[in-house]
Amino acid sequence: MKILAFGASTSKSSINQQFAHFAAHQFEGDVNMIDLNDFEMPVFSVDKEKEDGFPDEAHELHEIIEHSDFLVISMTEHNGSYSAAFKNTLDWCSRLNNSVFHEKPMLLISTSPGKLGAKFSLEAALNRFPRHTANILGHFSLPSFGDNFKDGIINKELAKEFNDLIENVKETLAKIQ
Repeated sequence: MKILAFGASTSKSSINQQFAHFAAHQFEGDVNMIDLNDFEMPVFSVDKEKEDGFPDEAHELHEIIEHSDFLVISMTEHNGSYSAAFKNTLDWCSRLNNSVFHEKPMLLISTSPGKLGAKFSLEAALNRFPRHTANILGHFSLPSFGDNFKDGIINKELAKEFNDLIENVKETLAKIQ
């Protein structure tokens, strides 16, 4: 299984990148960790699209997603929503082809330093991503990353909830593949 994973952040020290890496490695397969910094695009506008067409990075990301079997995305949160960089990436990719996620099975997760675990960004993604053909098999929010994660989830209740989710997603993946 080809697993594509990334944190929806451009921070060089992204905790969501760390969490996506951890989550993706709970599954059997080849994990392709990408960095949104490698897909930097100009700020989306209809005028920019009309004048210059679509950035090569949008085409490249579409192709990577299309050739993956399973997606693990960890949502960061800036002021209660997606990061501007991720939103811009989503805008460009959805204009290129509304089927951004190509109906690939997805684990959607989030974390933050705070007690809410980027839940507003996660909720926005849960609402928005299916409109772009995401097949979300499960979701999880990890609060207080610094207190609850050290090479894995250290809070026993959260670890159990996460591990149960992973097992459920594995069972679903086995049925659909």
